[in-house]
Amino acid sequence: MKLVYFAWVRERIGVSEEDLALPPDVATVRDLLAWLRGRGEAYEAALRHPDVIRVAIDREHVDHGERLAGATEIALFPPMTGG
Repeated sequence: MKLVYFAWVRERIGVSEEDLALPPDVATVRDLLAWLRGRGEAYEAALRHPDVIRVAIDREHVDHGERLAGATEIALFPPMTGG
């Protein structure tokens, strides 16, 4: 699975993207965010407040209950502001 990180999520994790094999029990976006937080201090810092993280699966924004099955790319964003 390709994960892509943007803005301060990328800065806190320290990489812009990575390819990871997800465990079978990571079935939804919510599961993914929880699993990533357990990967180390940088992930914990970036995802400390998972409810504010926006997620896109294959370039389409989804909610945290969305299932990951069939996804090829998941992108994580901080909250977006307009102007």
